[in-house]
Amino acid sequence: MGDIALTATKIATVVPLNSEIYTFIAGEAVTVGQAICIDPSTGKGILAGDSASLLQFRGVALNGGGIGQAISVLKRGMCYGFTVSGMAYDDLVYLSATSGNLATSGSVFCGRIVALSDPSLTKVMYVDADWLRTQI
Repeated sequence: MGDIALTATKIATVVPLNSEIYTFIAGEAVTVGQAICIDPSTGKGILAGDSASLLQFRGVALNGGGIGQAISVLKRGMCYGFTVSGMAYDDLVYLSATSGNLATSGSVFCGRIVALSDPSLTKVMYVDADWLRTQI
């Protein structure tokens, strides 16, 4: 499983008006671009990972923050800043075993690689956090 690199300063939604973004309170330090889940005991956003206790992917952090600070989380929409040029169009994206990271393989689906409508067909990640799906 290969983790997908990112450039934190470039993490941003492609079409903000067509994106679904929510504000969570951080339960631990969060860096922009990290995968987020909800801590069931506190209701706060923490780093998600492909492990038994952190499977509920809720989205990607659009800003960083410390414990108790507000973080914006992209639940659904296209996102710049991930290094996906070497991936194929329509490849799936998953949670990594490393908390907070996304990967090219795994068991928890997080999105896929899509093309923008520019002449270069620039690849970006489409984040798709299904809050109703139960991960087991």
